Amino acid sequence: MKYCAFLRGVNVKGTNMKMADVCQVFKDAGMKEVSSILASGNIVFSSDKNANDLKIILEGAMSKHFNYEAFLFIKSQEETEIFWNSTPFEKNETLHLYAFVGMPGVEHVLMDEFKKASQAENEKGIIVNDIFYWQVPKGSTLDSAFGKVLGKKSLKDQFTSRNINTFEKILKKMG
Repeated sequence: MKYCAFLRGVNVKGTNMKMADVCQVFKDAGMKEVSSILASGNIVFSSDKNANDLKIILEGAMSKHFNYEAFLFIKSQEETEIFWNSTPFEKNETLHLYAFVGMPGVEHVLMDEFKKASQAENEKGIIVNDIFYWQVPKGSTLDSAFGKVLGKKSLKDQFTSRNINTFEKILKKMG
């Protein structure tokens, strides 16, 4: 089965790694047809194992090899297609569109945090198919009230986010 591993916190805040090295860790852990998409930690691969077992195996392998606490989320090709196909927002040159990959139920935690935060003009959050989507004006992603919430240490093992365009690239790689 084809999967994508979405790694959290890769190549930000001092956790730097080359995607070729990450791919090698996946290969050494028994994954097949391994390749990376962008430098933000998106690894496409094949395995006969289920997603829960893969999460344990790959987080362990990544943590050991890179000497850090790895968090990653495994989605099948079919699940990855849902992220792309369920996008509730229209593409717009002035806005970033994000989808959040994470633990079951994290979309409600994110929605609660979003509702508590002040929003910029055209900033929106919505849940579709148990996925939290966020639209934010370009240039204000990290400065927005909600953007700052995303860095909370208490949430670090709960989710990661990707620009919606990344899902398109991942799906093309998956074939």
